[in-house]
Amino acid sequence: MTAARKTSFAYLALAVIWGTTWFAIRESMGPDGFPTMLAAALRFTLATAILVPMAWRARPWPERAQWPWLIVAGMLNALGYALIYLGEREVPGGLAAVLFGTQPLVVAALLFLTRMETVRVHDVASAVIALIGVAIIFADQLAVSGGQAVGVVLVIASVVVSALYTMVIKRHGGRTHVLASTTVFVGVTAVCLWIAAGFSDHEAMPWPLPVNATLALVYLAVAGTAIGFVAYFWLLARVSLLAANVLGFVLPVIALAVDALFESHTRLGPQAYAGVAVILGAVALSQRKPAPTPAA
Repeated sequence: MTAARKTSFAYLALAVIWGTTWFAIRESMGPDGFPTMLAAALRFTLATAILVPMAWRARPWPERAQWPWLIVAGMLNALGYALIYLGEREVPGGLAAVLFGTQPLVVAALLFLTRMETVRVHDVASAVIALIGVAIIFADQLAVSGGQAVGVVLVIASVVVSALYTMVIKRHGGRTHVLASTTVFVGVTAVCLWIAAGFSDHEAMPWPLPVNATLALVYLAVAGTAIGFVAYFWLLARVSLLAANVLGFVLPVIALAVDALFESHTRLGPQAYAGVAVILGAVALSQRKPAPTPAA
């Protein structure tokens, strides 16, 4: 398989997998599932157990100078997922995916500040438009309930945190084997989430295990974490940050379609969908290619 086809396959796999994980997160926790932080901790622990045997013989492993950065990235990922899980207690997965779809624009803003990559003018314009969309959604959810408005804020905060860890991995990932770096990253995330669960979750592990929540948890661990992050780290090593984050436009569309089929607890109103349209339009604008420069 050519490099171009491998890259296309990685994009496709991530779009399908991560586009469906938003609904699965809500299914894995709540009254009929696992406690919030425990659900996240179990997900990343199971994923680590899957990755360790495969990564054991992978070479090269991170160099000494890379370990602190991978640990920092894993800690940021734990914080990001803690915010996502807490946010999804209040807002449906499709809406959370749309809000998270602003990540390419946050990445563009951070790249502009750090000068890691060249950022175009319309990337900045897209970020401003997306913020308008977020404000529309926030106002709509605030009108519904304060809890849903808080959920919007939590997911947006997770976007900033996740953008930071992608920049860390891109800059300090080096030539480490993708299985090795992903295993360290996911393992650190699991440890941090167990600490969070110890402080925040007061409910016991449900027994017998709830069928739907357990199936969702296994799917999140195997596909959403073990396969998903290996594919994403592989992609980060081969394309620019802005190119990797083009997924931000595809994932919300898939997540909204999944919600339309299966979500029964929370429905979005016309104003929220207007905000969704503004955000998706902003992300689409950020992916527009510049016009070719006329030949002299």
